[in-house]
Amino acid sequence: MDSVSSSGACAAFIASDSSTKPENDDGGNYEMFTQKFVFRPELFDVTKPYITPAVHKECQQSNEKEDLMNGVEKEISISIIGKKRKRCVVFNQGELDAMEYHTKIRELILDGSLQLIQEGLKSGFLYPLFEKQDKGSKPITLPLDTCNLSELCEMAKHLPSLNEMEHQTLQLVEEDTSVTEQDLFLRVVENNSSFTKVITLMGQKYLLPPKSSFLLSDISCMQPLLNYRKTFDVIVIDPPWQNKSVKRSNRYSYLSPLQIKQIPIPKLAAPNCLLVTWVTNRQKHLRFIKEELYPSWSVEVVAEWHWVKITNSGEFVFPLDSPHKKPYEGLILGRVQEKIALPLRNADVNVLPIPDHKLIVSVPCTLHSHKPPLAEVLKDYIKPDGEYLELFARNLQPGWTSWGNEVLKFQHVDYFIALESGS
Repeated sequence: MDSVSSSGACAAFIASDSSTKPENDDGGNYEMFTQKFVFRPELFDVTKPYITPAVHKECQQSNEKEDLMNGVEKEISISIIGKKRKRCVVFNQGELDAMEYHTKIRELILDGSLQLIQEGLKSGFLYPLFEKQDKGSKPITLPLDTCNLSELCEMAKHLPSLNEMEHQTLQLVEEDTSVTEQDLFLRVVENNSSFTKVITLMGQKYLLPPKSSFLLSDISCMQPLLNYRKTFDVIVIDPPWQNKSVKRSNRYSYLSPLQIKQIPIPKLAAPNCLLVTWVTNRQKHLRFIKEELYPSWSVEVVAEWHWVKITNSGEFVFPLDSPHKKPYEGLILGRVQEKIALPLRNADVNVLPIPDHKLIVSVPCTLHSHKPPLAEVLKDYIKPDGEYLELFARNLQPGWTSWGNEVLKFQHVDYFIALESGS
C-alpha cells in the first residue's frame, strides 16, 4: 500500500502587474511588481463531520425503535387478522454489491488513513477539534453565477462549426485585460506567460494560471480541442455521473454511459497516455469503467486509487460504515494500449510504476464537486514536461489544458485572496 497526504485543492498563482517602472534614468532595467493569489482558506474549513457518528447512531437507534414499534403493531394485527406477515428488509443487488466492495477495502481505508492522520496531527497540518476554533467566524459569501458559463456554451452552438476550419487559438498577451464572449467561443484560450492573468468576462473577473489553456464548451462542441493539434500524456476525467439525487434535484446536467463513451479519447491521447477517471461509489459505474468504457477506448486498467475526505481534526467526513454516504471516492487509472508501437515522448525518462490502492487523504473543499488537483500526486508516475488535459473541469491548473462548460467557474477572483505584493 502506498499512501499520500494531500493538502486539499489549494491553488496559488503569481500575477504580474501590467505597470512597470525603470529603476534608473537610462531605463536599462525594469522592476515588475507581482502579487500572489491563493484559494480562500475558509473554503477548506471543515471542522466537523457532515454526519457525526453520534447522529448516525441515533438514526440507527431511531430506525430500530421504529422497526420495533412496527413489529408490535404487526404482531397485534397478526393476532387479529391472522394473515399479515412481518416486513423484512431486502437489499437490492446494487446495495449488496456496494456492501461487498466496502468490506474489501474497509481495512485499507481505515489503516492507511489513520497513519496519515497521525502524521498530519504531528506536523500541524491537522489539529485537534478544541484548537483553532474561531467562534466569531462569519458565513462564507460565494460569488453569484452571474456570468452563467453554461448558457454561454448554449449560445456557441448557434455559431458556424469549426470542423472544416483551420486551427484557431486565442493567445492572451500582456496588455489583455478583458475578453468578450465571442472571443471565447469555439477556440482554445492560452496564457503562455509565466504569470497569472486577470481577465474580465461579462463584468466578472477570472484568474488564468501561468502556462494554462482552456476551452469553454459542452460535449457537443469539442472540435476546437481536436483542432488544437495536441495529444496528451495525461487525461483526467470527472464525468457528471447520472444518479437519483441529480435526477430529483434537476440542478446539474449529467451524461448517460453512451454519451461518456463518445468522448474522443483515442484522438486526444498520446501513446501510453495515462487516463484517470473519477468515479462515485456506485458499483454500476465502477463496472462500467472497467468492463465497457476503458476497453472501448483501448485503455487497460492499471490501478484503483481512493480519495479519503477528512475534517481539519482528522475525522472522516461521513462515518466509515454509513450505509448511505461513504467518506471516500474512487479513481480508476489506465494506460492507452497502442496496436502499433509508436515512439514515446521523453522515452529516456524513467518513471515509477503505478501502485494499486494508493490513498489520497485530504480536507475537501466546501464547494460542490470540487476535487483535489492531481498534478502533485501524479508527478512521480508521469514524464515531466508532458501535455496534460482535464475534462469536465471547473477550474484551471498551471501547465494544464482544461475543458468543460463551467471551466472558469472556480477561477472567479472572489474564490481567491491576494497576498502581499513585492518586486
